[in-house]
Amino acid sequence: MKIIDLRSDTVTVPTSAMREAMHTAAVGDDVFGDDPTVHDLETRASAMIGKEAALFTASGTMSNVISVLVTCKRGDEVILGDASHMFLNEAGAMSALAGAHPHTIPNHEDGTLDLDDIRNAIRGNDEHWPRTRVVCLENTHNRCFGAVLTPDYTASVAEITKEHGLFLYLDGARIFNAAVALKKDVKEFTRHVDATSFCLSKGLSAPIGSIICGSREFIHEARRARKMLGGGMRQVGVIAAPGIIALDQMIERLEEDHQTARILADGIAQISRLRIESGRVCTNIVYFDLAGDAIDPDAFLAQVADHGVWMCKTGTRRFRMVTHHGITKSDVHATVSILHNVIEKKEARPIE
Repeated sequence: MKIIDLRSDTVTVPTSAMREAMHTAAVGDDVFGDDPTVHDLETRASAMIGKEAALFTASGTMSNVISVLVTCKRGDEVILGDASHMFLNEAGAMSALAGAHPHTIPNHEDGTLDLDDIRNAIRGNDEHWPRTRVVCLENTHNRCFGAVLTPDYTASVAEITKEHGLFLYLDGARIFNAAVALKKDVKEFTRHVDATSFCLSKGLSAPIGSIICGSREFIHEARRARKMLGGGMRQVGVIAAPGIIALDQMIERLEEDHQTARILADGIAQISRLRIESGRVCTNIVYFDLAGDAIDPDAFLAQVADHGVWMCKTGTRRFRMVTHHGITKSDVHATVSILHNVIEKKEARPIE
């Protein structure tokens, strides 16, 4: 039975070009700073993002906690959205490892934070309060339907952080999806932030890795924090090499994922007892809800999986599907058919 795996774009597998690059990669000891493939990847990444320097890390979560470690002392405060990945899905790393205090404010449905909420969250100089150090944004915003934060919005937040002497950090795990969606150079989304990270292992299809980009001073300190977390790797060129292919070959094709996500959302919108606002799908993430109580949500998830479609349950009756490299339009049509048949209690044929 064929499996259509829509749980995340992290399930992408390396392309044949990536596998060949891994096989032939020149390597050195990255802790000593002499892995040439890592140097190449970091140089390309910083130039693309428009920052002075870059650092290769094992994961997006590692990149995020490194960035908090660099910018905060223990007890300092980070302002971020209540639906952000850094708050919800990183095992409390900023508190447990960096000793930072998360100050959450509501995310709007478009992923933004209200500018007045940000201003009001900034602490004054009082010994009873933690010191506000950082504001964190997320682009695209995972929990907010894969929404894109515009360059103009980011610039507005940057005006606030500069006024108050705060650091502006962007969790840009899917920042290239944002750039492709709005047909803008990725530097337009990063020019106003002090540092950002992005993932190689999601839509860009590399098997592992994330990149942090920022000033030379910031990256120097980030390298120390990476070592502290056990992220100082050795002959790591073998996994950095696919990242170079990802940057060279896999960015523009993200538009295919956006197209298949829209087709998927439009199909789900036609299924009774499934609720979706297909117009809110702007990148590769699709959320929908199971309406009514005709079918138990866990049973629905299991039945769909039994017929070859894997997805995530993210709420009591909410589900997420993410399109990515390897998911075709025919896969999407098959997925819609299976969802329809399970909902209507028809016999859904496994995918051949």
